[in-house]
Amino acid sequence: MSSECKGKSSWPELVGVKGEIAAATIEKENPFVTATIVPPGTSVLPVILCDNVNVFVDENGIVTSTPIIG
Repeated sequence: MSSECKGKSSWPELVGVKGEIAAATIEKENPFVTATIVPPGTSVLPVILCDNVNVFVDENGIVTSTPIIG
């Protein structure tokens, strides 16, 4: 589904980076999305949205998985 969305759709290079830095980088590299930092234990709906990127972080605020559109 993300192939239908505009701009860059995944950021594997941000795994291991602070969540705030990752979110800013994502929004700079793709102005069509908003990056949302998702703390551990937070539930997210399994909905694909072309204007959202969830940034999953650990208890230290470090990105734990590749942020992708959706």
